[in-house]
Amino acid sequence: MREQVIPQKVGNRSGMAAKRRAGGLAQRPLRRGRDGLGQSLGHRMRAMLSHVSFILKVTLAIVIGGLIFAGYRVASAASFFQIRKVVIQGDSRASATDVQTLVMREVAKTGVWRADLEELSTRLERLPWIRVAMVSRVLPDGIRVRLEERQPRAVVRTAAGRFLWVDDDAALLGEMLPADQMPAFFLRGWDEEPGDTVRKENMERVKRFLELQREWSAAGLSERVSEVNVIDIRDVRAQLGGDDSRIEVRLGNQDFGKRLKDALSVLDAHRQTPRGHFISYVDLTQGRRAIVGFMSGAHAISDSADSASSPSNSETGTGGASASPERNNQRAKADPASQINRQKKREAKPSRNETKGGERPRRARPTQ
Repeated sequence: MREQVIPQKVGNRSGMAAKRRAGGLAQRPLRRGRDGLGQSLGHRMRAMLSHVSFILKVTLAIVIGGLIFAGYRVASAASFFQIRKVVIQGDSRASATDVQTLVMREVAKTGVWRADLEELSTRLERLPWIRVAMVSRVLPDGIRVRLEERQPRAVVRTAAGRFLWVDDDAALLGEMLPADQMPAFFLRGWDEEPGDTVRKENMERVKRFLELQREWSAAGLSERVSEVNVIDIRDVRAQLGGDDSRIEVRLGNQDFGKRLKDALSVLDAHRQTPRGHFISYVDLTQGRRAIVGFMSGAHAISDSADSASSPSNSETGTGGASASPERNNQRAKADPASQINRQKKREAKPSRNETKGGERPRRARPTQ
């Protein structure tokens, strides 16, 4: 009897299953039940809540910032920060009353906490004598002002006859007081017009004035000078003081110390002559020689152009005087007594038609 063998089919599931059982454990698909759905929903909720919490944090920060700003505005405008005292330091010549009035007026608008210290400092520096003003808060209700004052350098005589202190920056500081130390001489020729260009020109005038002051003080000449005219710094003119107050010395634009010394020597030499009291100016702008101008009769010619064109001018070397016909005419004009004497002599002299016995007899003609 034959034995029949039945071959196993390849695609039989039972055969595959037997092979899996023989080869290892079988992998089963994940079952999606209610537990898995709950876990996914929870994860989404947590992510959503995290975003909502971030938005809430930002919103809360904005609200808190707004509350702080509103509280700052309310606090700064409150009476707690209103100005009540002003502390001023370094006020030697500056007016403490003016400083306090300006600070109180400006800070009262905003309060101490909100005061613009930089703007306040700028306004204070526009006051006389104040060069630098450093302003700080003294909370809750005070302002401290530290002043650096300007240093007076020269006294200007204005066109109106006022005597004002000025500093190196050509800033007008105020009137010269009786208690102030008298300067060696004054400055003339100040330009009183406003503007940056004029200010720079006045600064050059102050610089030239200080140069003259140092040079003449070192040479011992400043005591004989009353004021210096520097309206043109290239044509410096010194007005002498004391008994020589009517005399102007023209120095030009260089060698001011030497030229002033030479001019004073010429003046002292002429003082011993009869014409010494009639000198109007000494011109040393040419440097090598002095031109001495005299008065014209009894009228003093103060204008430089008229003095230069006057026939009463004479030229001399710096060492002495030389005679000229014009000087002789000046001498005759300056001595009215001699003119009167000469007139009397002419009146006293008998004429050619007069004799002691009366009219001169005529010679008779011979008769024919």
